[in-house]
Formats: sequence, C-alpha cells, structure tokens
Amino acid sequence: MACKHLLCKTISGLIVLHNFLPYTSEMIIDRDIAPQVLESAAAFRAITITGPRQSGKTTLCRSLFREHRYLSLEDPDVRQRAMADPKGLLAACADGAILDEIQRAPDLLSYLQGIIDENPVPGRWIITSSENLTLRSSVSQSLAGRTDVFHLLPLTRQEACRFPSAPGTLDETLLTGSYPEVLQKPEMDASRWFRAYTQTYLERDAPQYIKPRNLIAFREFMGQAAGRVGTLTNYDSLAEASSITHATSKQWLSLLEAGFIVFRLPPYRRNIRKRLAKRPKLYFYDSGLACSLLGIRTVEQLRSHPQRGAIFENWVVSEIHKQRRNQGLDGGMYFYREQNRTETDIVIDAAHGVLLLECKSAATPDSHLFSPARRVASHMQQHGIPAKIAVAYGGSEYQQWPDGALIPWNSLEQYASRLPQPA
Repeated sequence: MACKHLLCKTISGLIVLHNFLPYTSEMIIDRDIAPQVLESAAAFRAITITGPRQSGKTTLCRSLFREHRYLSLEDPDVRQRAMADPKGLLAACADGAILDEIQRAPDLLSYLQGIIDENPVPGRWIITSSENLTLRSSVSQSLAGRTDVFHLLPLTRQEACRFPSAPGTLDETLLTGSYPEVLQKPEMDASRWFRAYTQTYLERDAPQYIKPRNLIAFREFMGQAAGRVGTLTNYDSLAEASSITHATSKQWLSLLEAGFIVFRLPPYRRNIRKRLAKRPKLYFYDSGLACSLLGIRTVEQLRSHPQRGAIFENWVVSEIHKQRRNQGLDGGMYFYREQNRTETDIVIDAAHGVLLLECKSAATPDSHLFSPARRVASHMQQHGIPAKIAVAYGGSEYQQWPDGALIPWNSLEQYASRLPQPA
C-alpha cells in the first residue's frame, strides 16, 4: 500500500491541512509536530500519538492520514467489538486504520503486533491515546521497535497565534490557555470550558484508577497541585493539604502525569560540587487549566493574584517544553537550585555549556531581573561550565543587556526555536 498521505502539499516547511476535512467543522491549523509525524510514517510500521484530551490528536491524525479508516475506541460499539472479536475488527481494516483512544481497549495492541509483522508497510497503523500509563506498558510489550511515539501537547503560542482570535495580552494568554477548542471559539467562556474539562477528566479517566468515593478528594488534590506550580515536588505537603496519605499523594500525582495534566522538571546536577536540589519541580501543561483549578476566572483576578508570577513561570516552562517536544527533542531541560536558594528557573544543557533562562512576570526592564541567573552563571563557570543568560519577562520590548538577552513574553516562541539542542 502506498503511503498517499505523504503527498500532502507543503509550503515553507509547514503542512497545509486546510479545507479538506469533511468530517469536522473545526478550523484546522498547522501543527508544528506534523512534519516529524509524516517523516516517521514513511519509516515506521505504526505511529503512536499520545497527549491530553482535546489537544488535537484526532484532528491531526485525520488531517495527515485522510485515507485511513477511522475507529474510535470511545465508541461503545467499536470498543465492544474490539474486546469480543479483535482479530475480526483488525482484519476489516486491510489498508490500516487510525485507532483512536486505544487505552479503552489496550489488548488490541497484542493482536495488532502479528498483523504488523505479517505486512510491515510503513505508516499503515496510527494509534492515539490520552493516557500514558496503560499505553506505555502495552506499547513496550507489543509494539517495541515497530512504532514511533509522539506527544501532542496543547498548542504553543506560535501555533495558537494561527487562530484569528488568539489572545493578545499576557494575562489573557495565561488565562485562556492553549487548548484548540478554547482558541477557536472566542465567544466561549474559558473558565467554563476548563470546569467542564476537569469534570470530564474526573468522570471518564480518573475512575479507572480511583474509587468513586475518592473523586472529590482527588479534585481537591488537583487544586492543591495547581497552587504549587514552580515549586519542588512535595508529596507530604500535598497529602496534608488534601487529607490523604503520602502514598496516595504519590500515586495521584503519577496519575496526573499519565493523563498529561502535569509534568515534572528535573534538577540540574552535572559536575557541580554543591548541595543541589534532588526533587523535581511541578508544572502544568496548560496555564489556563491551572488558573481554573485555582479559582481564577477573570483577567482582573489574575492581575492581582499572588500566584501570577508562578503561573507566568509555568507558562514559560511549558511553552519551551512543548516547543522542544515538537522539534523531537527529549531531555536536556532542567532547573538549578542550591540549598542556599541560589537558583534559576530553566537550564538548557548543550554540548558547549548551558543556557540559563529566568522567568520574570514584571513588565519593566531592569538589570535586577538578571540577578538570579547571574549568580548561577558564576557558580557554573567556577566548575568549568560556560553559561549564557537570558530572561523571559512580561514586557514587550526585546533588549540586549551586558548580562544577556531580555526576551518579551510574546517573542518567546521565536527565541525558543533557536535554543541549543541537548548535549
């Protein structure tokens, strides 16, 4: 079978996906990860795309692989057939298929392995999942070496600005977040959408691992996690605030990671003879969801909220994390913190040193914005590690200072695309 989906027209390196999707009324925008997905589809027998609900996985797959049959395992009839007659279901898809939300019938992957081995045509099977816990185990057991795995996360700002209604100010951007459905419907109340999103997550995904009587406590736990963005992961603190045990706190945070709600940034520890932080920092993939869980509903609330600086840091860290994922980069991104609190928010490790990136929500340029990264750079250089400095801030003017670059929040995507690759 020829991979006809690889004939998609490209302009300036971006896949043109517009005006050919009869199955949806959504506005389709270019996703930066698309060229990599297509490249892998020419080489791998299967493609696996994971990511949070509503990040655009289905839209991306049906855009890039238009001639593939589409099967959603969320459909009760399809799921029942997948469980009762998996061989028959897969045999009916002789030319391959998009198997959407495979975590609903993970055993299907075991049967898919034999079919893939019998007919190893590249790009024939496209698999998506909104939950990484079950999928990780199933893929490693059934499709190891047969599939390339991608994470499609919520939109970067660069992608979000392809919507005509993209937020124009920093606070609007932080509050609106980066899920496609919110951005393509400017009349929608973002806070209401996030409340519904959270409820859907609690009703459809969480009950697989959490008893119904504990869902209210789990919802409280999510809010407590949102109040700790940008801080060292502390299971005991989360447990105490949520009235649960340490073990439950650890388990629930892992579930939020598996559902692509949160991620953890590891500490930088290479070749530094100092007492450094050992625990990772906690961040949300989407600032709008974090705001919703904190009860922030309006821009006015956000402007005066004590967590605004932490939410801005969360946005910058997640923005760079998403951009690197879209570029196929995994790892090489950390934070730095010594026991005496000397720290900087982001460390990008490269072959010839590091880049230290500080996050400051202040809108006024000031040399003091460089102070934390300046101290860390001095410590790095004492250990023979060359360090460059930059500050992402809440202002709108790019400036080059003796210490380094001052990067406006709305130009971060242009700067992030030029960040060094992992060592």
